[in-house]
Amino acid sequence: MTDRKGFIFKEYEAPHQKPFDRLLEIFKELITYTSGDVDETLDWMRQLDKEYQLTTPEYTLEDFEAELKEKGYIKEDIDPKDGSGALSITPKTERAIRQQALNQIFGKLKRSGSGNHKTKHTGQGDEHNGEFRNYHYGDSLERISMTESLRNAQINNGVDDFKLTEDDLVVEETSFKAQMSTVLMIDISHSMILYGEDRITPAKKVAMALAELITTRYPKDTLDILVFGNDAWAISIKDLPYLKVGPFHTNTVAGLQLAMDMLRRKRNTNKQIFMITDGKPSCIREKDGSYYKNSNGLDKYIVNKCYNMAAQARKLHIPITTFMIAQDPYLRSFVEHFTKSNQGKAFYTGLKGLGEMIFTDYEQNRKKRIR
Repeated sequence: MTDRKGFIFKEYEAPHQKPFDRLLEIFKELITYTSGDVDETLDWMRQLDKEYQLTTPEYTLEDFEAELKEKGYIKEDIDPKDGSGALSITPKTERAIRQQALNQIFGKLKRSGSGNHKTKHTGQGDEHNGEFRNYHYGDSLERISMTESLRNAQINNGVDDFKLTEDDLVVEETSFKAQMSTVLMIDISHSMILYGEDRITPAKKVAMALAELITTRYPKDTLDILVFGNDAWAISIKDLPYLKVGPFHTNTVAGLQLAMDMLRRKRNTNKQIFMITDGKPSCIREKDGSYYKNSNGLDKYIVNKCYNMAAQARKLHIPITTFMIAQDPYLRSFVEHFTKSNQGKAFYTGLKGLGEMIFTDYEQNRKKRIR
């Protein structure tokens, strides 16, 4: 069973919730920490039940587990070789975890009224922005605001001699909805769980929440997710709950190369890279397939490769926003130089506030003018 050091669980009372719904909230939270391991999650819940009395004689954890199966949150996979069974979560649970992450992170932020981002371009777009101008020949009749036009006619001509002329007509301005292609890079090097601090779980939560936001609120946007250690590879949204840290160094260059390859294939004009990392680059894969590694200090050979990648992204008009979830002053010089090479942005933050920063920056970037 995994060591629970570093996690604090507080008693929570929700008198209007059914026992299943109350336990489901805890289950969804724990399943993220256990990287989708149902047996370990239920084991944690048994331990927590002893300490906090999560269940009652009328509704036990066995009842909860049975209801999870009945409602399609978990399933039993049978090994065809020996007939043994293992519990696993279903796509329904994966979606529920993403929704919970979205509520936890984005629910705290001030929401915009329209529910979609706009560019500064006006014209024959597809979103009304509440601003009006005089009618011009060629404007679509569907864009005429009859309420405002009739109001103008009444003011200009009076009620007794009411008439509607072309001079009274006004149309409502519309804005084009910008589309954004984002690649989220997540560092899965070993340092993401060093020193008793779990940094990978908050990173996973941010990724799940961002995926859910884009899928539900900005369906025209795209989000690709990749992880990088000694190498870099793409993962799908459904893989996020199961993401784990490995015994890896940090090959930032490989992550940036893959991210730019992904974005080159996108048709959207607006493209960006978000990179979540806690350490310095310490690994490069050479052309012959071998690895050059150096964890001692900032290796000039490695960091110069990173600066070159940042400059390449700049030429492609791809801004990189780095979220450094460590406060090591030694790394600030690297991040500052890297950011300058790309003309991107950098945030130096701990785990607290990571989600809010990423979501705020995502929305701000979405509002920028299309090139």
